[in-house]
Amino acid sequence: MITRLARGGRYPTPALEKGLDILELFASEQQGLTKTDVARRLGRTVSEVFRMLLCLEERGYIARSKDGERFHLTLQLFRMALEYPPTKRMVVEALPVMQKVAHQLNQSCHLGVLDGGQVVIIAQVDSPSGAGFYVKAGTVVDLMRAATGHVILAHQTPEVCARAVRIWSQQHETDPSQDFQAHLAKIKEHGYEERESYEVSGVINISYPIWDNQGYAAAALTVPYLQRIGDKTTPATVKQVLKQASMQLSEAVGGVLPSGTLSLAG
Repeated sequence: MITRLARGGRYPTPALEKGLDILELFASEQQGLTKTDVARRLGRTVSEVFRMLLCLEERGYIARSKDGERFHLTLQLFRMALEYPPTKRMVVEALPVMQKVAHQLNQSCHLGVLDGGQVVIIAQVDSPSGAGFYVKAGTVVDLMRAATGHVILAHQTPEVCARAVRIWSQQHETDPSQDFQAHLAKIKEHGYEERESYEVSGVINISYPIWDNQGYAAAALTVPYLQRIGDKTTPATVKQVLKQASMQLSEAVGGVLPSGTLSLAG
């Protein structure tokens, strides 16, 4: 029997591709989707989509809403990602550093990584005061509305940056703003991002890159700064503490600091 190759020299795997298409679709839909929604968005019949949804539900990748009509992603993929050795090591090394940051600043902080055309928060530490703004671990954030994602893109290779932007554009059927590349260049020049939150008024996101062993950003450490009455912490304080923390974490995971950056030992 002769096995025909798909376009591009690949062996055809229609069932696998169908399942991956469904998972990728759900990743960008926080409110969930009905089986009819999925079928329409993917250009497939309801019957073939429903069989795949049942399979994904049985395996724990998706779950139904209380009314039984809509499906949404579970944390199964997130748990799997955390078990991936590089990610697991990053989180293990990051948590003590992040706890120190939170206590020094009395602010929450989170660690995010790039995932296609979006950002996934893989670790988070609350403010010790118990009050404030935080982004919980497992949250998926729009790449164009995340300081964490912008910092990573600004300190990545042009190929990685272009791929992430292309995926985002395909998912959202639009292009980034015309000044987006200039915005990334400014972040790279400064070495960090500081800007008002895209989502919450009064919050200033301050983010620094975590370097990999090639000298590119593998992740970003971010503090969503919220000014409290009587608290002496300022954005300048946050930048000072976060810069040191990002260097410490980078060195802990074997990252190479860019030339011109003093190491903690130097």
